[in-house]
Amino acid sequence: MASAALIGIPPWMVFVGFSFSLVYQFFVHTERVGKFPAPIEFVFNTPSHHRVHHGSDPEYLDRNYAGILIVWDRMFGTFKAEEQRPVYGLTTPVGTFDIWDLQTHEYKAIARDWRSATSWRHKLGYSFGPPGWAPTQPETVTSPARG
Repeated sequence: MASAALIGIPPWMVFVGFSFSLVYQFFVHTERVGKFPAPIEFVFNTPSHHRVHHGSDPEYLDRNYAGILIVWDRMFGTFKAEEQRPVYGLTTPVGTFDIWDLQTHEYKAIARDWRSATSWRHKLGYSFGPPGWAPTQPETVTSPARG
């Protein structure tokens, strides 16, 4: 939203847009609402779509990022309809309630993987790949021929 102000959109409009988005998030974080009629489900992020976003099931990982309009996920191939109730949570338990560790644990894990990577391709994979990305095969380090 801050980028909107940088391109000249009046601050009051940015505030109204941000406020609307924030209020909408209360709506999508409920289990009280099932599915809506198909036209609404096609365009808007609904509680059903957002439950998928929070699921740790393999088929639900890296899906449904929409804030309000689910059409973006449909356009970019990240949409997944809710087929069964998701299992909520992380794929790997964090094991702490410390707020700082909860906010930074994933960045620390990426940094650890990044430091251990043997090529720039692997560094980029750890940084920008999907959750759980790992090299398909370990790289072999070749030494110069002796002679």
